[in-house]
Amino acid sequence: MMTTLSDETMLLDDTARLRAAAAFVREHDSASLLPLLLPGIGGPDLRALAGHCHFAHAGMLVFPPDEESLRARLADCGLTVDTPSHPSVVVRGRLARRHRRDPGELDVRILRPQVLGADGERRAVEVFALTVPPHSGLERIAAHERAHGHEAHLAFEIDHPDPLVLRGLCAILARYGARPDGGGYNPHEDGTVLYFTTPAAAACAYRRLELYAHGDHRDALAAHLDHPEPNTRPSAGTTATGTTATDPATTGARPPAETLLHLLTGAWSTQALASFARLSLPDAMDTRTARRTEDLARLTGTHPRALATLLSYLAMLGAVTREDLPEEGFRLTELGALLRADAPATMRPLALMYGGPFYRSFGELDHSVRTGQAAFDHLFGENHFDHFARDPELADLFDRSMAAGSRMFGPLPDHPALTAAAQAPASATVVDVAGGNGELLRRILTAHPNLRGVLLERPHAVAAARRLLDAAGCGARCDYRAGDFADVPAGGDVYVLARILHDWDDDRCREILGHCARAMPDHADLLIVERLLPTDGSPSLATAWDLHMLCNVGGRERRAEHYARLLADVGLHLHGHSPLPLDGHVLHVRKTPAPAPRKP
Repeated sequence: MMTTLSDETMLLDDTARLRAAAAFVREHDSASLLPLLLPGIGGPDLRALAGHCHFAHAGMLVFPPDEESLRARLADCGLTVDTPSHPSVVVRGRLARRHRRDPGELDVRILRPQVLGADGERRAVEVFALTVPPHSGLERIAAHERAHGHEAHLAFEIDHPDPLVLRGLCAILARYGARPDGGGYNPHEDGTVLYFTTPAAAACAYRRLELYAHGDHRDALAAHLDHPEPNTRPSAGTTATGTTATDPATTGARPPAETLLHLLTGAWSTQALASFARLSLPDAMDTRTARRTEDLARLTGTHPRALATLLSYLAMLGAVTREDLPEEGFRLTELGALLRADAPATMRPLALMYGGPFYRSFGELDHSVRTGQAAFDHLFGENHFDHFARDPELADLFDRSMAAGSRMFGPLPDHPALTAAAQAPASATVVDVAGGNGELLRRILTAHPNLRGVLLERPHAVAAARRLLDAAGCGARCDYRAGDFADVPAGGDVYVLARILHDWDDDRCREILGHCARAMPDHADLLIVERLLPTDGSPSLATAWDLHMLCNVGGRERRAEHYARLLADVGLHLHGHSPLPLDGHVLHVRKTPAPAPRKP
């Protein structure tokens, strides 16, 4: 039977908890609080913790029916009402795993109304707000979370985070009995969160501790997540941190034989998802309502029992979820919806490509490892660019699969080089070299109406890009050049080279970069989008793509210093690099200044 509470009871309960959290924050500071959370800590360890981080906030999860009600509760507690809110990535994911729900159903926001401590230091009450409208079916989640307080915690913000400091602080916490309890990176705030469970002997009602570090600290996060979360029981096929069982950072929790078995069956997951897309099953399903297997089989022309087997496996992968109807049925999840043909930034072309030509070439991976040559060339008798060019449908699929990874480009239009160009008095020009179907250039020109664009690509890709940019209303500000890398247009203000260099060996990269350097005026910027291999061997998508590039195109991923050497060889300088989604990076490159003439 579902547990329900009246809206008034829910609000009053949340109000009392908000008041208690605000009072706690006002009364405590780092020096007094850490010994309560970590019994026995003192001396150098206490000084190290208190010296590198400060008590920042008390966190709690509340359940308003809507945002207006939440703001009213904040006002009742004397907390700032106009505090901005941001989506919560970490807590939403934890709730989804704990209650086996689709994350897309859980609208969780973060607000941090400020509180002034007794010592005059500014702190906050971190409010996670899960919207629970009346009769939404989420009341049971609210009742459970209030009873157990999984998300209640105390947070310490690291003042000057760097990898060594972060790992050192984690080691101190572990010495005094704190256990890793999940975490994540929130791109909306550019912040990394590490959660810990405090020891049973802690003299504090709050049982969870958070370390917060501004920025993207993937290496420390991967090491931290190499432990199962105590509050989360993993379902088959996933770890407690919500990553797939093939994630090297999380396989340590299983016995070796079970871990190996899960790794060996990774190919089954690829083909199950590819078949899901090829059979157009996501398009016949819905994220809101479950459908019977028999109905789905009739709509897609599939065998009911065989389809049920596939859907059960896909439920284990998180692409669908099984629900009890009068008869059993399946509902599409937010993850599975990415494979719908009509989904914004659909990933269906990637599933077809990875489950098609690239899947076949990976069967010849041993050839690449023995010879250092692309297995794709060995299998198909030509490199993948020539092979796709001979088949218009395959070429179109490849271009669409590249566009499907465009989530990596999300923050790129806000890069300082582009914003500076957009604010220049004269109209500036962005040159997208080998820009595919124009998806990245569309994002840039849409974000900056004052910019003009030039796209250089093969003839069939130019035609596709023209259609996309015209449909987006950017076509009038864009010119198109059909050609090769030797045809890079001169005179641009910002040049973009996105996911190109990893296709090639070092000699070809120097050639491509040389063409760009010769075309660039002295004031121009070059933005290179690639995945960077980690320097410490930590888990990264770049490591996986390094193998993919070896097998399928004969290229490679590289470290930042490797790119710096290639750039220096052609008179370019790596000015810096910053992270992008999907483990991507943007490298900011400028021409190497000419040496000043010597005075006689």
